[in-house]
Amino acid sequence: MYKKLRIGILLFILLTVAVSTWRANAKVTGWQSTLQVALFPINADGSAASQRYIDALQASSIEPIGDYLGEQAKQHGLNKLYPVRVSLGPAIQSLPPAQPTRGSALDAIVWSLKMRWWAWRNTPATAIRPDVRVYQLYYDPATHSSVPDSAGLAKGQIGIAHLFATRQMHGSNLVVTTHELLHTLGATDKYDPRNGLPIFPAGYAEPELNPRLPQQFAEIMGGRIPVDEGRAEIPASLGATLIGPQTAREIGWIKK
Repeated sequence: MYKKLRIGILLFILLTVAVSTWRANAKVTGWQSTLQVALFPINADGSAASQRYIDALQASSIEPIGDYLGEQAKQHGLNKLYPVRVSLGPAIQSLPPAQPTRGSALDAIVWSLKMRWWAWRNTPATAIRPDVRVYQLYYDPATHSSVPDSAGLAKGQIGIAHLFATRQMHGSNLVVTTHELLHTLGATDKYDPRNGLPIFPAGYAEPELNPRLPQQFAEIMGGRIPVDEGRAEIPASLGATLIGPQTAREIGWIKK
C-alpha cells in the first residue's frame, strides 16, 4: 500500500511538472504579450578582467538584442510593438553546474535538472519576473583562447552563454546570447556539428541567392556566414545575421 502511495505521489509530481512546462512553453511561443528576458552576468573564471567587464555593463549594452528581435519579428509578420524586452539582471556569484562532456541522453537530462535547480536557488529577484533567463558567463581572453559550448533549454527557458570579457567581442557576444535565447524558445541548431558549417537551406540566411555563395549574412541558428563550400565566418554582430523562416516557425512567429 505504501509503495503504491509513493508511486502515485511521484506520478502526480511528474504530471504537475509536465503541465507547468507545457504552459510555460505555450506562453513564450504564443506571442500574446511581450516576452520578458533577463540576462545575468557571471564571472566564470574569477579574473579581475572579467569582473571589470561585468562592472562596466549597462542596460544599453544589451538593448541591441531586443531591437534586433523586434525588427526580425516584423519581417515575419509579427507586428507587436515590443515582442521582446531584454533587461540586465544583477551579477551572480555562484557558477552553474558544468555541462556534461559525454553526449548521452541521460547525462543531458541529469544536467538539465541540475541546471533548473541551480537557477531556482541562485537567480536574484528582478523588478519584472522574466519569462526567459540567460546566464552570461564571462572569461578573460588573455587566459582563455576558447570557452565551453553554450546551451539553451526549452524546458525551463534557461540559456547559458559562454562569452569573452572584452569590448572587441561585444558584438559576437550578443550573437551568442541571442542564439541561446532562441534555443529556449524552441529554435534548433542549423549547422553540421562535425564541422560547424551551416546546413543548406535552413542554415542559410538567403538560400535563394544565385550564385549561392558567398552569403552576406548568417542565419542566426546556422551560426556562421557561408563563404565557400568549406568555409564559413563567425558574424561580428547581430547586424550580420537574419532569422530564417524555419527558425521563425519553430519559435512561433510563423504558425504551422
